[in-house]
Parts: sequence; C-alpha cells; structure tokens
Amino acid sequence: MLYLFITTLIWAFSFGLIGQVLQGIDPMMIAGARLATALLVFLPLLRPKQVSVAEQLHLAAIGAVQFGTMYICYLSAFRFIPSHLVALFSVLTPIYVVLIHDISQKELHFRYLLAAMLSVAGASVIKAQGGESGSIWIGFALMQVSGVSFAFGQVAYRDWRLGRTEAKDHEVFGFLYAGGAAVALLASFLITPEPGKFLEASGVQFGVILYLGAIASGLGFFLWNKGATLCSAGALAAFNNALIPLAMFVSLFVFGEISGASASDLVRLLVGAALITAAVFIGKRKSA
Repeated sequence: MLYLFITTLIWAFSFGLIGQVLQGIDPMMIAGARLATALLVFLPLLRPKQVSVAEQLHLAAIGAVQFGTMYICYLSAFRFIPSHLVALFSVLTPIYVVLIHDISQKELHFRYLLAAMLSVAGASVIKAQGGESGSIWIGFALMQVSGVSFAFGQVAYRDWRLGRTEAKDHEVFGFLYAGGAAVALLASFLITPEPGKFLEASGVQFGVILYLGAIASGLGFFLWNKGATLCSAGALAAFNNALIPLAMFVSLFVFGEISGASASDLVRLLVGAALITAAVFIGKRKSA
C-alpha cells in the first residue's frame, strides 16, 4: 500500500497543474506527449525476451485502454470543467474497480463493495463550486469513460501479474506505455486541428509536461500498478478515491480555484478524508 500512497501524493498536484498551467494546450497533444515521455523513461528497462509476443501484445492492449483511452477522456474533460471537478467526478472509479474485478472472478465480495461505497461517500461529502450545467454533464461523462478505462487496466494488469509471479514489473511496463502512447499519439494527430501549435507552448509549460510525463505518468503509473498487485481489490478501490480529497484541496486552495475558503469547506474536506481513510482500512485485508 506504500506504493499507492506515494503515487497519491504525486498525482494530487497533477489536476491543478493541468487545469491552470497547461491552459490553451490541446489535451490530445498533452496525452501523447506525457505517454511518449513515460515510454522513453522505461524503454531502457524493457526486456522483451522476458515475455512472449502474445503477452507483449496483451500488455500493450492493457496500456492502450488504461493509459491511452483514459488520458484522452481525462484530459479532454479539462475543456469543460475546472480541475477540482475533474477530481471529484473520478469518484466512481473504485466502484468500477470492484465490479470489473468481481466480474472477472465470477464472484462478489461485499466487503470490497462496502469499501468502495464508503470511499464514494467520503469523496461525495466534499462540495465544490460548479459551472454551466451542460459543460458539467459533458465533463462528467468523459470522466466516467476515463474511470472505467483506468479501472479495467488496473484489474487486468493485476490479474496478469498474479499469474506471472516471476515477472519483474520494470522489465515489462514499457509495453503498457507503448500501447498507451500509440493510442494517444494517433488520436492527437487525427483529432487535433493544428498539432503544430503544441510547439508554441512556453518553457514553463514544456517543463510541466516533462514532469507529468516522467514523474506523474512514468513513475506514478508504475508504482500504482505495482501497488495494485500487492493489495486486495478493496484496498485498490479505496485508494482510487483517497486521491480525490488531496487533489481537490490542492486545486481549490493551492492553485486558487476557490476564493475565500470558509471553515465549512475545510470541515467537509476533513470529514470526506476520514471516511475514505476508513474505507482503505476496510478494504486492505488480503483476499484471493
């Protein structure tokens, strides 16, 4: 669970950086650049001979969904809603983790579902400023597709890894980034109206993109998926929402998306965080 905790801290600042610093840059290009950078970080560690060609393609397909599809929808949501709402609307991801896990195992663990629902309750306690209703619904829909994609990838990699105990994560993770980068780069060149405008980004924006690609994406996804193989599906579901109060706090108060924060805002944040922490402890018990 330490891996999940470290990643949560890293990712908490990503929402605000994207929503505030990277405004004006096409989200498809950001997705492609982030995943391409992550791939370059792990490329020297890649050991193709450790897995068969079929498994290489299998891992690339997981990455295409978990990273490629997820990022396209996640980053597109910033066009319609502020970063703290992007964080809030990922609240259903743990439910998707639990349901996909149970469907794959042909069984239902009510303790996992309880942990996921408790974490949803905790994240939902936190209130945020809204925007235009039409934009909010589009942003919400994009975040649900993103959540399903991210949940699917977590469960799929966890299941594959549990069946390949001799495999080393850092030697195969590049295949996931290759699949994700391929999807994101293809989408960026097919959908982005003027890809060349990406080169007009400022030095600070390029620096943020490199940080997001190498650290938040490259190191972050590696630690997250590795942590997913070391804990129960319930703990994994709960940690998916443990990120939300931290990300919302950073976006609202550090990046200034809320003005004149009241005591009640902080109380709701603390109550939500307490419920999510309880969910983590309920779900962390080991299971098959």
